[in-house]
Amino acid sequence: MDEMLGLLRLRIPRGRNLAVRDVGRNSCDPYVVVTFAHQKLKTKVVKNNCNPDWNEELTLSIKDPSLPILLTVFDKDTLTADDKLGEVNIDLKPFVEAHRMGLKNLPDGCAVKRVQPTTENCLADESPITWNQGKILQDMVLKLQHVESGQVHVQLEWIDVPGCKGLAPDSITTM
Repeated sequence: MDEMLGLLRLRIPRGRNLAVRDVGRNSCDPYVVVTFAHQKLKTKVVKNNCNPDWNEELTLSIKDPSLPILLTVFDKDTLTADDKLGEVNIDLKPFVEAHRMGLKNLPDGCAVKRVQPTTENCLADESPITWNQGKILQDMVLKLQHVESGQVHVQLEWIDVPGCKGLAPDSITTM
């Protein structure tokens, strides 16, 4: 599968209750690193805030939607290596399955699918996949793993690219 299927837009509006790593200030300077296949993107650093509002959009090119997206939160440090504030893997399969349904012309806000939190995913709450203005979106609140506290809010949106196969049922053979 050498051909790009399309683009995936990740909206990362905020993080909540992130772990304190700057003890003197009782805070942290968080940013998010998104890793997928050979791509690595990062948000801005929000200074002195365990409840940051990043309000960022990052875009990944997708060739194989069966691969997970790794989202890692770090605390920016000046004199030492940045501290890891936790990580999560985002499974794209439910989102891709919703696209493969080939739905059209639904009312805005219509839930196409609901993904429940399990021990396998990092969801803090039910994750709705909805139809909104002709697009399928998935909203997630993800519990950071390997850390005492923290959540990151994420929204997924697929972007079809002219000349790419897209997420049509016959374009995905590795799922």
